[in-house]
Amino acid sequence: MLTQIKGLHHVTSMASDAQENNDFFTKLLGMRRVKKTVNFDAPEVYHLYYGDQSGTPGSVMTYFPFPHIVKGRRGTSEVSETAFAVPPNALDYWRDRLALAGVDGIEEVEQFGEKRLRFAGPDGDGFALVEVPGDTISGRCGLSGVVSIR
Repeated sequence: MLTQIKGLHHVTSMASDAQENNDFFTKLLGMRRVKKTVNFDAPEVYHLYYGDQSGTPGSVMTYFPFPHIVKGRRGTSEVSETAFAVPPNALDYWRDRLALAGVDGIEEVEQFGEKRLRFAGPDGDGFALVEVPGDTISGRCGLSGVVSIR
């Protein structure tokens, strides 16, 4: 089994509000909530899983929502950006959609020869959408999988 996973399976983070987190990933980004379980160390806390329509390894983000959690600070050995693949020419659609939703930190950049759209999640997490030529999984403007974490 473990030899079948060729890369990152999922990314886990913290959130301050379960409903806001769910709305961000499902309603704004169009991901599917794959599963809702509990944190086994704190059973009163949800463990929310989001992924592409198939829950493909590499597309999954999971969150533990802790009300009143203090916002994290970026530093050494911290994830600063999680990137999702989108098809070429989809960034205009996403820029408009994110701006209309009032998302913070929207910025278009080019990195490693790829166009990307950076933005902040509801808890200040850094995200990017990266145009990936030949991306057939995500459809016209949808997300496919986590392509990088830095």
